[in-house]
Amino acid sequence: MPPRRPDGPPTPPPVARVRLRFAKRGRLRFLSQLDIARTFERGLRRARIPMAYSAGFTPHPKVSWVGGAAPTGAASEAEYVELGLAADVDPEALRAALDAALPPGLDLLACVPAEGSIADRIDGSHWRIRLPGVTETELSRAVAALLARDSVEVERKTKNGPRPVDVRAAVICAVCRAELPDCAILDVVVRHTTPAVRPDDVLTALGVVAVPPLTFPVPPEPTRLEQGLIRADGTLADPLIPNDSDTGRSAGRLPA
Repeated sequence: MPPRRPDGPPTPPPVARVRLRFAKRGRLRFLSQLDIARTFERGLRRARIPMAYSAGFTPHPKVSWVGGAAPTGAASEAEYVELGLAADVDPEALRAALDAALPPGLDLLACVPAEGSIADRIDGSHWRIRLPGVTETELSRAVAALLARDSVEVERKTKNGPRPVDVRAAVICAVCRAELPDCAILDVVVRHTTPAVRPDDVLTALGVVAVPPLTFPVPPEPTRLEQGLIRADGTLADPLIPNDSDTGRSAGRLPA
């Protein structure tokens, strides 16, 4: 017996698509990706954004999450989502209306028309990890040991059991500095891999290679600052700017 189909004409395709960059800040960094998706859908309804919907018996707004979501507990200044719209809307007006409908901590930073595939413009992330209780000397020693290796594997717990992850293969560059005498900052650019190398994987690897072992007496505070294509100098191109290039960047310098 053939599957039952909804009555009526097929759902029309989106009239327009927009691409948004948003931040996950403060206490909202503890939201899961599912919580964020639900919050966005409620915000879209409150802001009365003219969304295009999927076909079927339970239509859903056409919302596409781009790239790997920041882990639960990590803040981010560079999460991306695309919306399919049923009408043309001024991008800045949409950004302002949706931002007002979302809770503080989920903050919309930019909205542009979607051109091409953003997946082709993202292959890395720039993370800044604040490490209270760790000195710059301790961190520098661990970073040097990590970068000197060809491979450093850590074990990731997955639903299918433990899985090795090569952290060193994903690390493009890493720089450390002191914020306070007993608080170091790690800036690291990692290539997107499968499975993704997360900030906690990088810290686990640093703890393994350091002599003496590096420990973290206070929970680290990771923030994703950027996503984009990795340039030859280790910086990231802005995925919202189609023709972003290497112009004006210095070799070996991480993004500010």
